[in-house]
Amino acid sequence: MVVRGNCFCICDSGTCNWWFFMGNCRSGNPTDNIIVNHDFYKGLYSWHPNCCNGFIVSANSGNRVGLSPKSGGNYAVIKNRTEHWQGLEQDITSKISPGSTYSVSACVGVSGPLSGSTDVMATLKLLNHGSGASYMFIGKTSVSKGKWEMVEGIFSLPTVPNQVIFYLEGPPPGVELLIDSVVIRCPSSSKSEKSTSIGCSAVGDEVIINPQFENGLSNWSGRGCQVVLHDSMVDGKILPETGKFFASASERTQNWNGIQQEITGRVQRKLAYNVTAVVRIFGNNVTTATIQATLWVHTPDRGEQYIGIGKVQATDKDWVQLQGKFLLNGSPSRVIIYLEGPPPGTDILVNALSVKHAEKIPPLPPPIIENPDYGVNIVTNSQLSDGTDGWFPLGNCNLSAASGSPKILPPMARDSLGVHEPLSGRYILVKNRTQTWMGPAQMITDKLKLFLTYQVSAWVRIGSGASGPQNVNVALGVDNQWVNGGQAEIKDRRWHEIGGSFRIEKQPLKVMVYVQGPAAGVDLMVAGLQIFPVDRVARFKHLARQTDKTRKRDIILQFSGSESSSLFGTSVTVMQTQNSFPIGSCINRTNIENEDFVDFFVKNFNWAVFGNELKWYWTEPQRGNFNYKDADDMLALCLNNKIETRGHCIFWEVQSTVQQWIQALNKNDLMKAVQNRLTGLLTRYKGKFRHYDVNNEMLHGSFYQDRLGKDIRTYMFKTANQLDPSATLFVNDYHVEDGTDTRSYPEKYIEQILDLQQQGAPVGGIGIQGHIDNPVGPIVCSALDKLGVVGLPIWFTELDVSSLNEHIRGEDLEVMLREAFAHPAVEGVMLWGFWELFMSRDNAHLVDAEGEINEAGKRFLALKHEWLSHAHGRIDIQGQFEFRGFHGTYVVEVETESNKVSRTFVVDKGDSPLVVSIDL
Repeated sequence: MVVRGNCFCICDSGTCNWWFFMGNCRSGNPTDNIIVNHDFYKGLYSWHPNCCNGFIVSANSGNRVGLSPKSGGNYAVIKNRTEHWQGLEQDITSKISPGSTYSVSACVGVSGPLSGSTDVMATLKLLNHGSGASYMFIGKTSVSKGKWEMVEGIFSLPTVPNQVIFYLEGPPPGVELLIDSVVIRCPSSSKSEKSTSIGCSAVGDEVIINPQFENGLSNWSGRGCQVVLHDSMVDGKILPETGKFFASASERTQNWNGIQQEITGRVQRKLAYNVTAVVRIFGNNVTTATIQATLWVHTPDRGEQYIGIGKVQATDKDWVQLQGKFLLNGSPSRVIIYLEGPPPGTDILVNALSVKHAEKIPPLPPPIIENPDYGVNIVTNSQLSDGTDGWFPLGNCNLSAASGSPKILPPMARDSLGVHEPLSGRYILVKNRTQTWMGPAQMITDKLKLFLTYQVSAWVRIGSGASGPQNVNVALGVDNQWVNGGQAEIKDRRWHEIGGSFRIEKQPLKVMVYVQGPAAGVDLMVAGLQIFPVDRVARFKHLARQTDKTRKRDIILQFSGSESSSLFGTSVTVMQTQNSFPIGSCINRTNIENEDFVDFFVKNFNWAVFGNELKWYWTEPQRGNFNYKDADDMLALCLNNKIETRGHCIFWEVQSTVQQWIQALNKNDLMKAVQNRLTGLLTRYKGKFRHYDVNNEMLHGSFYQDRLGKDIRTYMFKTANQLDPSATLFVNDYHVEDGTDTRSYPEKYIEQILDLQQQGAPVGGIGIQGHIDNPVGPIVCSALDKLGVVGLPIWFTELDVSSLNEHIRGEDLEVMLREAFAHPAVEGVMLWGFWELFMSRDNAHLVDAEGEINEAGKRFLALKHEWLSHAHGRIDIQGQFEFRGFHGTYVVEVETESNKVSRTFVVDKGDSPLVVSIDL
């Protein structure tokens, strides 16, 4: 038994448990243990094998390496060690305070080729920029096989270097290091309740000092303005919502002026924090304004950064709550949180501001849907067999039933429903429309089921009198909120298909479906409106058959060698190590400072795209002020890990994304700036990026075309190709695949691409961004089929899906990945991120902020595993082994009478069987 402060450890060959007998301690991890995941309950989360490998042994995994884990717990096994110093490490920089003394206790063991005993040591690695690494010995213990031992020691740092890494090391090469638990404590934590050191404050404590102004304005200051303490304002009309006081940020002359507090040393890297503030505004005749919580972060090597935490629409009438969340990837030298946002002259009032470690919120369970009735239309009297019964006019228009519409199902509905009875040929004629929103409507509240994905299908047509293209929209009013069920742009008198989808995840009071859109005075015709839940599992079975044709190939392994005559019946095992289909992700510069992020990224993706760091507003925010360092750092990470990269983007056609200094240029100077941008970027990175999105979102913006003429788009493509002929040049746009946007439907995208090509633009690829909600396979596939006719490779370039329920999110992601993987025209998929707090959409992540894989992430990993082929059997009389597998890299293992032989081979695309010669 080892005693440390208020703790004792009972350690033997089977268990190593810390127990605490003070009131503020509990069984398990002490509240002031600065080690994250100290007992490997979360696997290797926050731990990193140093130039070796590691895995976890749990209580139910068997006695794999000669020792049992502690009761109900786990321990780590560090293997493939080729040097004494290789072991397991954790970065503890943000948790160390200068001058504090820390005690270390680790429960360790060994396994493998060892006779006698060996030393296991606890060490600190100290890194300072510009001066290399130094090492501090903490303690050691002698360990032999079959027993747990304790390595103990203490350390104190007079100053905290840029990086402090704790690690365990010592056994000879080849010997496995076993680690059951690690505790590093700061015994002085009980001396001062107001201690602000990271190492001595419990995670989950309030980070903000004086959060409700009980001590006046202590620890608060103005950011470019004055702060004043109040118990009331305006003759008692403004009172604090909680507590006795509130503060105001006054005399503000800039939007960024506000109230702030420095929290350096009180937040830890790689931990998520919830921020809550109670706020309102006052003065300058402003009745409503946005208040935002922002984090200012300074790091020695990257300068300052601003991290948006959350925002709220505040008023001058009531207190409102602002909520947000943040995580620091790196180890900053200073951190300040502040409130900003309202126009100058308007005061920000703050009643409270709190920052606490974010508690884990259990995920929502998978929804249970009884009797989903897949394929059953919920629209009453859709065929108009009873005239217009069940329908009512929205507005003072007139409805009547007429004949002459198509009797076949629209193609996208037919792909979902299969063999189906024909339509009646009758349609609703809507006349006397005096507003665009007028049309036929129907209440469907009681017919909808939560969490089902519904497909929308209809034939629509417009009457005479329209000037220019008309938009027709199937819409839903869900508790007076507009939901887009699909849109079509109509330029003629033909019948057009509308296809879309929706899902409702919260019980509504009322839901109305209606058709709207043409200009006032234009008649509207609607036929065969169907709304039905889609059977995704049935679709997946169809896609599996298509995937087998598209992504697999027959392989014949032909064996030869000195023992070839006796190979018949020899055991063969084939394992695919990597699928060659590109699946990548968006990353940001701050992400690569997080070892856990990088670890997941390099293990699960083979392509990367940079979220912002290659965009013009990032690389040249002010004229002549260039920043390529962020992109250089990210590119280096990708190159080191053999990850291909897409260049996103050279230009962005949407005006709101263009820097003010560019918008202020005259035509000649703007043209010179465009030329300099092309030359600077494409020359610097020649041969480094496999793709470039040349001019992003040309269907949704026209800044450069409006200023420089239509030919500028072709010029951009031609010049980029001249500067870097090796790069494939893409168009890139959104809502192409989901039927919800008349600016970017497939036919319009094809028209743009062909127009560029006719002008000589070397367009080499079609980018579909893929920011999609409640996807329906046949609708997505229809868009891919249409675009595939162009003959260019199609990539999903920014795919993300969003749902509060992780199971639904995973299902949506599976729909998109299966559709892409099965379609022969699609040659790659890029996710627009995967890590919580570092994605452009809420509830879209696969991994939570602190590294735990959620249900959507598990679905993603399961798909990647499904798309790896494995085979086992025996060599036939011809010396061959045949199987069918996905394209990619394989390892084959053959066990002959004398030895075990392993070979690597690659399966490329091809229609005929691939014969691979294996010389044994």
